[in-house]
Amino acid sequence: MTTIDLETTKNQARKLLDSRIESVTDLTLARKRVEELREELAEAEREDKKAYVRATKDGWSEDELKKLGLESGGVAKRRARRTSTDSSVAEVSAGTGTE
Repeated sequence: MTTIDLETTKNQARKLLDSRIESVTDLTLARKRVEELREELAEAEREDKKAYVRATKDGWSEDELKKLGLESGGVAKRRARRTSTDSSVAEVSAGTGTE
């Protein structure tokens, strides 16, 4: 009959817990990074809007800015366009049964 050593068992349990703690730590850090990037994006979008308004107040027309590739809210429109395209592709895939 083998003897169970309490310290060995506790050490093995700690190693298992340490691994689990490490993975949840990595997840927490990743989520925090996502949150920080979302805040940075929101700030960049506010700055973009202010700069666009300033450009129009300086005499640039919306058509002129558009010709330069500087549409109003360009970042938001690109993101929305990509999302709607992705949705269409998903719907087509779902309809054909292929993914």
